[in-house]
Amino acid sequence: MAIYPDLQGQVVLVTGGGSGIGEAIVRQFAAQRARVGFIDIAVQTSRSLLGELESSGLTAHFEACDLTDIPALKRAIAAVRARLGPIAVLVNNAANDDRHATEEVTEALWDERIAVNLKHQFFCAQAVLPDMKAAGRGAIINLGSISWMTGVGGMAGYTASKSGVLGLTRSLARDFGAYGIRVNAVAPGWIMTRRQLEKWFTPEAEAHAMAAQCLKRRLQPDEVAKFVVFLASEEASACTSQHYVVDGGWA
Repeated sequence: MAIYPDLQGQVVLVTGGGSGIGEAIVRQFAAQRARVGFIDIAVQTSRSLLGELESSGLTAHFEACDLTDIPALKRAIAAVRARLGPIAVLVNNAANDDRHATEEVTEALWDERIAVNLKHQFFCAQAVLPDMKAAGRGAIINLGSISWMTGVGGMAGYTASKSGVLGLTRSLARDFGAYGIRVNAVAPGWIMTRRQLEKWFTPEAEAHAMAAQCLKRRLQPDEVAKFVVFLASEEASACTSQHYVVDGGWA
């Protein structure tokens, strides 16, 4: 594992850090000896992660929060700041890719899909902006998806939100760049998290992925997490307003 000395002691905030790609991101930053805080709605899995980190000699701080509740989200971010210090790195990872047939989408479901997959990314960035402005530097990494790039159906609210992540990233990079803050997006492909294996994995789906990917193997959460850590480090000091795809060569 590459070690980035500039990340040691830096305060990192990860949304949706209790499982999946977010869990891998929390683990990777903790291994860099960053001061990691994460937000998640799933309390049990998040506390299990804390215990596993502690048993490995690593630490993180967890705040339970439904990040579609923006006032609660702001309070959770404030609690992370109070516990760990000013936030230097934000990873907007939280998302929900539950499938939904177009004919069955209600206005409430549509609004919820946008809220959980896009809206919170803006308000998290807004909340950490004062910390990063005061420091004259910072890094924000927004997690997107290749789903909209490859024309996946059956989850229009998700794909619409994830395409919006790229527009949000480009706009925030322009607005925040004057303060030395870098903003990038990472679009994972089909990453073999526990959720994907339990909910969406079938032999037929895997065959389709293997036909589409240049790399003929299953992609793992750490492969996304390691790239996120790189983007947060000073090794990526000139990288901003970009969209990086980690999908084994599918999109």
